[in-house]
Amino acid sequence: MIDIKDVSKNYGIKNVLSEICLPIKKGQLTAFIGPNGAGKSTLLSMISRLITIDVGQIYLDHHEVKAWRSGELAKKLAILKQSNGVNLRITVRELVSFGRFPYSKGRLTAEDQTQIDYALEKLGLMDMAEERIDTLSGGQLQRAYIAMILAQDTDYILLDEPLNNLDMNHAVHLMQTLRQLVEEEHKTILLVIHDINFAASYADEIVAMKAGQLFAHGTTNEMIQPQILNALYDMDIKICELEGKRFCMYFN
Repeated sequence: MIDIKDVSKNYGIKNVLSEICLPIKKGQLTAFIGPNGAGKSTLLSMISRLITIDVGQIYLDHHEVKAWRSGELAKKLAILKQSNGVNLRITVRELVSFGRFPYSKGRLTAEDQTQIDYALEKLGLMDMAEERIDTLSGGQLQRAYIAMILAQDTDYILLDEPLNNLDMNHAVHLMQTLRQLVEEEHKTILLVIHDINFAASYADEIVAMKAGQLFAHGTTNEMIQPQILNALYDMDIKICELEGKRFCMYFN
């Protein structure tokens, strides 16, 4: 599991996160929601050690994150940031192969190739594996980056707004894939997501953040409630139910 204890972060005089205490269960999909500037991306970056912690501790499987060796942490946890830039003339397959670096150090084995093929297949990229990434659309490139994360084959997968640039079909396919990874391969997935209906449909638990603080957290059914979402987003949100699942209407 991931255990976040009294974590705070400041940039100069600006407080970005304030005293976050949050246990995140293993083997579940946890969605982070909330308005812009809530601190969701910062928290994911701190869990993955991309950003240092000013105050508090974060534990990964009962060991403090900052104590992990970099190579071992890379085999345990993978993160996809919002913005990714690889300015190289490489193919999709070569990009996805970067996910195997913690294991192969650049010398790909047969096992590495199997994991690369698996990730390409999962993201529907096999037919464009040999295309250069600079020729891809934004959505295709986003899927290639996610495939790179899957190829890393970690217990924990952190995704910061993974639906960016994806059309409706590929967004649904990705969320179904993430759900399968949780249920069939027992992965633990944390994702920052702005579409609360995707969170409502696919997440086990939802963490709501606002203004650098933990606003509320609980199971999906506990969180998809008008009294929580209205206060979180400062707007009127209607909750509907279809085939046993709740979804949100937030436009007139």
